[in-house]
Amino acid sequence: MRDTLLIVLYAFAGAAATGLAGAGVLRLIRRRSLIASLAVVAAVGVVAMLAGTLAVAWAMFLSPHDLSVVTTVVAMAAVVSLVTALLLGRWVVARSRELTDAARSFGDGGAFAAPHGPATAELEALSRQLAATSATLAESRERERALETSRRELVAWISHDLRTPLAGLRAMSEALEDGVAADPDRYLKQIRTEVERLNDMVGDLFELSRIHAGTLPLSPSRISLYDLIGDALAGADPLARELGVRLVGDRVEPVPVEVDGKEMSRVLGNLLVNAIRRTPPDGTVAVAAERTDAGVVLSVTDGCGGIPEEDLPRVFDTGWRGTDARTPPAGAGLGLAIVRGIVEAHRGRAEVHNIPGGCRFEVTLPTAP
Repeated sequence: MRDTLLIVLYAFAGAAATGLAGAGVLRLIRRRSLIASLAVVAAVGVVAMLAGTLAVAWAMFLSPHDLSVVTTVVAMAAVVSLVTALLLGRWVVARSRELTDAARSFGDGGAFAAPHGPATAELEALSRQLAATSATLAESRERERALETSRRELVAWISHDLRTPLAGLRAMSEALEDGVAADPDRYLKQIRTEVERLNDMVGDLFELSRIHAGTLPLSPSRISLYDLIGDALAGADPLARELGVRLVGDRVEPVPVEVDGKEMSRVLGNLLVNAIRRTPPDGTVAVAAERTDAGVVLSVTDGCGGIPEEDLPRVFDTGWRGTDARTPPAGAGLGLAIVRGIVEAHRGRAEVHNIPGGCRFEVTLPTAP
């Protein structure tokens, strides 16, 4: 038993000394290639075995012949271990470099393509994560490009829409100032109309900025859609009469919803004004509301003739106003963007679908508990 303990003690002492030395070397070369680290690990294993064997041989007084045999066996094991470590290191480094090159491609704006060939489980996991990150970055770039396009269109439309009323206001104010206005009362009425139009435009911009910033204040309360739609139809009726459009709201269920009454009135008002302005005279704008499995669906159907399929995904984008034939005489393309922002703030969704002769805007809201 005493001899066994001595063998364990001497073997552990020799191996521990080698291990400490190897740890120091690994710390010194921690920024070097993986090949060097694997070579050191393999060398530490073999040298630790050799050191332990030599310590035991010195303590147990092995014969020179036996010691040379043991040393030869350990040396052969060292050669095989080092070669194996170097080959493994070169393979892992090659796979890592391929992964680095692939990652650099999507970092420069391209798509990530995983390298071909087998790899370790860790490199495979890293490759899958990089592929997922690449897809997320691609979607983010696409959204950024779409937002930038919307911003440019919005600035262009706002600049155009501001320039026209401002030029009119300037001309009318100069005419009044110079005393050449034939009918001052008509000029004053027109100035007030243009000022109200500018005020509405600024209000829309302010509302949209709060929606995008996520600071839109909501005060939900339990409201019947029947009452909400009735008030919205009453507010839009003068415009409908002026343009010769019929308003229909006979398919409205008295469904309760938990919404901010003021903001949802704005949603309905924007949808109705949008539908009335795009429906030809003697056309019909129909409002409906019903409970479905998905929630409460509120729809506004117009007779605009339909929206091109390629434009449907952009209908709710900021600044989008479609073709010139569909552009209304007022507005900066903010109404439907505000609709989507308010509806999404209520955890709902806004959609548009083409139907024969027109299109239907649908707002889906959660059912009130």
